[in-house]
Amino acid sequence: MAVQFFDLKRTGFVLWRPLHRDRAPALVIGEFQAGNPPTLINRQQFDLAALPSHPDVFTISANRSGLADGHVYHYWFEVTDSNPDRDGRRTLCTDPAAFTVDWRLQADPLPAPYNDDDRDPAAVVLFRNGELIPCDADGTVPARAPSLAQARAPRNNRLVIYELPTSWASTNAQGDPQIGVGTFRDVRALVDIAAPAANFSGIPALSPGRSHLEELGINALELLPIADSFVDREWGYATSNYFAPDYDLGFPEGHASPTASGDLVNLVTACHERGVRFFLDVVMAFATHGPMENVNFDEYHIDPQRSPNDPDAGQSGGQGTRDGFGGRLWRYGPRTETFDPLSGGRGDFNPARQFLKTHIVRWMTDFAIDGIRMDSINNIANWDFVQEFKDVARETWIASGGSTDTFLVVGEELSVPLELLRQGRLDGLWNERFKRGIRNVILGRNDDGEPSFEWSVRKLIDCRLMGFADGAQAVNYLGSHDVEGFRNERLFNFLLNNGVARTEERIKLAFACLLTSVGLPMIFAGDEFADQHDLSVGNPAKQRDAVNFERVDEPFRRRVFDFVARLVKLRTTSDALSVNETDFIHVDFTAGKRVLVWRRGRPGVDDPVVVVANFSEFATDTSVPSADYFVPNWPGTPVDKRWRDVSQARDVPDEWIGREPIFPWEAKVYTTVDR
Repeated sequence: MAVQFFDLKRTGFVLWRPLHRDRAPALVIGEFQAGNPPTLINRQQFDLAALPSHPDVFTISANRSGLADGHVYHYWFEVTDSNPDRDGRRTLCTDPAAFTVDWRLQADPLPAPYNDDDRDPAAVVLFRNGELIPCDADGTVPARAPSLAQARAPRNNRLVIYELPTSWASTNAQGDPQIGVGTFRDVRALVDIAAPAANFSGIPALSPGRSHLEELGINALELLPIADSFVDREWGYATSNYFAPDYDLGFPEGHASPTASGDLVNLVTACHERGVRFFLDVVMAFATHGPMENVNFDEYHIDPQRSPNDPDAGQSGGQGTRDGFGGRLWRYGPRTETFDPLSGGRGDFNPARQFLKTHIVRWMTDFAIDGIRMDSINNIANWDFVQEFKDVARETWIASGGSTDTFLVVGEELSVPLELLRQGRLDGLWNERFKRGIRNVILGRNDDGEPSFEWSVRKLIDCRLMGFADGAQAVNYLGSHDVEGFRNERLFNFLLNNGVARTEERIKLAFACLLTSVGLPMIFAGDEFADQHDLSVGNPAKQRDAVNFERVDEPFRRRVFDFVARLVKLRTTSDALSVNETDFIHVDFTAGKRVLVWRRGRPGVDDPVVVVANFSEFATDTSVPSADYFVPNWPGTPVDKRWRDVSQARDVPDEWIGREPIFPWEAKVYTTVDR
């Protein structure tokens, strides 16, 4: 009978497809002893043996490993190193499918060409009643995160996604920026009004009694990659241990031991209790200092510099060489007969694909994630795998009782190749064109390559004019974590660097466009209060100070935040903004004006949303009594309804409907509500 990978791991230590098998891989195991440095005590070593039915699966029963019931163990696998940059000796590597890793205890040092970067962290597991139980390093066994009740789950077309980096900033007593790790506990403090912060305690926005994200109103949270990383949490796109939550994110300053799994479960639980979906950002193009480099480099990885003519080194569509950004590219081409960790059977598979598809099942099963962002699709360079990954995730979601419209797999490919959607490879794409376009129009410029300002705006507001078939296929944003390079800096800094006036008005205008456009709005953390860079932004350093929540209560920034929060709450509740229907009812380019008015929603069905947007310095002359700006074709007012300007939180007198003053670089957002 077929036995799946996770079933094998429940009763034994399992290593899949080591390259060198002339000398058996071994289990090196013991118990953690605190000290400076910490050490492994009661150390034992056992050879692994191939399963008779699966010669590529090496294992040893937990009951044959000399373990004491109820004890927590730290362990590695000893393998003959397959890394082409090393000398092929025996080395200790992390279990590639470890659920918990502990960087306090690293493998024994080896002589050159090895260095400290080659000292892998120990994996952690609890032995109890004859089974190996996932646990944190202190022995705590986290429960599985609860799924978000489908009746409360936001549908894809109603999402507002909040992209949150794992590196945060604060200011010390001398006024200098300090960079730290925004741990799972710190993030929970943004979600749960009763949860205390950890590394960033003392910041009002994270204090008990406040919930920044509840105040903002978003209903989907996406952290930058949270699988365990070799690097400190200054960036996040350097995944090492794919099955384990990140050690740093679960180890706040002053704590005795890391509790990443339990802290992440508590964070996801807090989100789901509040109707907020949790998106996982996954790095599928490359790994950084991952254990498969040692276990079986040739089958799992490709080094284009060593093998530039290798078929796996080139991108699909002949776009050039894949970029691993200092990591090791995954090899997605060759297939071989092998054990399948998903089904437990055998077949003709690509090992790297099956490994990474198995890892997403772990995240969905234990942490109840309900959305996925795939990083750097162009450097994955294999659309077949992208679709396989998406399909496995969706199949897992449906099997767990989820509905098709409460789960989403989105890819980042900045050239926005819509064929990925037309061919069903992905559910959605990051819409980099929106970011580029919105930054042009709030400067008063046409979008790049677009001869018309009017159509520059039209295409922003209705992504179908860019070729998308539905709003749920396009993730629109004003900025993202990719802040390095020309015109990619934070929105506040972008406007500052361009030397324009009316920064507050232009930021609000940009958000009005974002939150009323066809597509799924995503907010890069901090942009909702016009955050700015604390440190310089460059390449390859990218950004190390992605968000500083100390600024949110500064008067100018609080005005921006309140404006954005009102529109976020409209976006998540308005039927008109959940459908594709869009109609531009007024365009005025006379006498130096650039005023566009659009209506969202199905006429006669939804309470309409009407946006009056002024992309110019034109202002109504309010010195003239009863001065106004007249918008013809204003939708009729339904019976028992009244108009409300949501952007300014005020009701509109009947006599002012469609004829209020307008001001430079201003947007007003109206809808009808019950009288």
